[in-house]
Amino acid sequence: MADITRRFGFRHLRSTPTSHIRHLRDGRLAHEGTGLAFWFRPLTAAISEVPADDRELAMMFHARTSDFQDLAVQATVTYRISDPATAATRLDFGIDPDTGSWRAEPLAQLGTLLTETAQQHALQLIARTPLADTLVDGVTAVRERISAGLAAEPRLSEIGLAVLAVRVTAVRPEAEMERALRTPAREQVQQEADRATYERRAVAVERERTIAENELASRIELARREEELVEQQGTNARREAEQKAAADAVRTDAEAVRRTRLAVAEAEAAGTLAAQQAKAARVLGEAKAAAEAAWLAAHQQAGPEVLQALALIRLAEHLPRIDSITLTPDVLTGLLTRLAAPNSPEENGR
Repeated sequence: MADITRRFGFRHLRSTPTSHIRHLRDGRLAHEGTGLAFWFRPLTAAISEVPADDRELAMMFHARTSDFQDLAVQATVTYRISDPATAATRLDFGIDPDTGSWRAEPLAQLGTLLTETAQQHALQLIARTPLADTLVDGVTAVRERISAGLAAEPRLSEIGLAVLAVRVTAVRPEAEMERALRTPAREQVQQEADRATYERRAVAVERERTIAENELASRIELARREEELVEQQGTNARREAEQKAAADAVRTDAEAVRRTRLAVAEAEAAGTLAAQQAKAARVLGEAKAAAEAAWLAAHQQAGPEVLQALALIRLAEHLPRIDSITLTPDVLTGLLTRLAAPNSPEENGR
């Protein structure tokens, strides 16, 4: 939109580089071009502002296929006003000299014209095409048909309008029909998924079977090795027992020899000891006999008093311990009498 300022009853217009300005003064052309800036009097001026940039027009419309199914078509048309002077004479692009805004809605008119023209060509194509074909190739076919139709439309060229590009973003059926159309594909995908699941399960079962067979083979091999181990352990135990028995026999023989030698040594030692003891006893006996003989010889030479004293000494040695003794007068009298009287020949012989 152009920028208009007021100064002392005059107006100053400054446009943008993408706006084509057409200024008429008293019906005659005064200024025309893009990016203009000039002074004008509002009472004698008629100014048009035509956009010269590329514009996008989004459209959506419904169509019916040859099998009577509704479709929604979404498209976008890129256009540009290639001849602003012609467009300014065919459409109302006049602006208010005070505000610079359009007096009418020219872009809405262009949008309606483009939408209806594109819709007309798209409807003609879709009406002769079944739903399935439309959904498969509809985007490309509709885009090409709309592009060709807009390019060949004489009214667009008459107003100086050029269509640059057409894009069809979607051709979709109704929600229920779309779900119905998706069902076979979903079923097929589900079947493929089920098949993949079954195959995966089959592979898993096969792998489990292989694992089980490997485990069974491992157990059989382990049992065989355990059997070999038991046999080897039995052989080792038997050998160990044999070796132990042989060692025990050797040990027993050695012990018997040792004991025999020890018994012989003990017997020899005992014989030697007995001989020595007999010899000592003999020597002791001879010494005792000599002592007895000497003792008897000494006694034979001794007198009766000496013999009595010795007898008393020996008797005293063999008497039991006497703690106390009681002497009565009778005993003392008799004893003293016997001691005082001379010894008789019988007593001396005794």
